[in-house]
Amino acid sequence: MSIEGLIRAIPDFPLPGILFRDITPLLKDAEGFRHAIDLFVDRFKGSGVQHVVGIEARGYMLGAPLAYGIGAGFIPVRKPGKLPYSKLSESYALEYGTNSLEIHADALQSGDRVVVVDDLLATGGTAAATRRLLERLGAKVEAFAFLIELDALKGRDALPGSEVVSFIRY
Repeated sequence: MSIEGLIRAIPDFPLPGILFRDITPLLKDAEGFRHAIDLFVDRFKGSGVQHVVGIEARGYMLGAPLAYGIGAGFIPVRKPGKLPYSKLSESYALEYGTNSLEIHADALQSGDRVVVVDDLLATGGTAAATRRLLERLGAKVEAFAFLIELDALKGRDALPGSEVVSFIRY
């Protein structure tokens, strides 16, 4: 099954000049969504990853079922003001602005093996900020996994020394 046909391209969102890759048609298609999750599970089953770290918000939609499928825990990385406990924060640049991310200070222990999941790799700023948070906690990032990668934006360059997995590349 090809899941690429279930991803919608929306021009000029959220700003003029941005071509947004919308995965909501994929999410609503039961067979397509199952196939997408199976791609992640097949890749990471037996990898020894202890936790899947999902980046808000679409990373949760892919990361939580991946964690379930490989028998790992799930750790959310959130936008500011959403986590209720002691947290660490990291700022980053987007292709169309800036933001920051937070993680609970006790989310992981030193040496925990994790895979970071999000729907899309663009410039790599969000993933790199997530890696910095995880490194501050002492976690070992085994890989970054994305459903979609935008090759022209060279997001892999922001993640040197890390394995980067993507299933659809534009």
